[in-house]
Amino acid sequence: MDPHQAIAAVLSMEAVLEASEGQRGSILLCLELFAGAGSMLVMMGIYGVMAYSVSRRGRELSIRRALGAQGSDILRLVLGEGLGLAFAGVALGLAAAWGLTRMLQSLLFEVSPTDPRIFTAAAVAMMVAALAASYFPARRARQISAKASL
Repeated sequence: MDPHQAIAAVLSMEAVLEASEGQRGSILLCLELFAGAGSMLVMMGIYGVMAYSVSRRGRELSIRRALGAQGSDILRLVLGEGLGLAFAGVALGLAAAWGLTRMLQSLLFEVSPTDPRIFTAAAVAMMVAALAASYFPARRARQISAKASL
């Protein structure tokens, strides 16, 4: 080192690392916020579709009740439809995510872009969200009586 050289900017190593990783952190924070907003939209969408389906199928469900279907049968039917739609959406989403991993590879740190644990956790989280969003319309469908068809 030359003792006659002027030192322009003295920074700690933490400051140097923060400056180099700052943009990456901002991008990841935006991605997390958009992922959270997307998850909420998924839940609201599934709830809306299932609630609309139950309201449109009121006569059919009440006829099923009149023919002997129990409330648990109706609950299972509506939940099964909601989870079927969610399974199809999760399968398409996983395929799309697998295809887009190359774009996100530069933003990931110590995580493989195709980490099966992350993909499994995301799929399970979406299925749980779909189950929760489908439960309330299914519970309302279970309460439809056989008299509603008359």
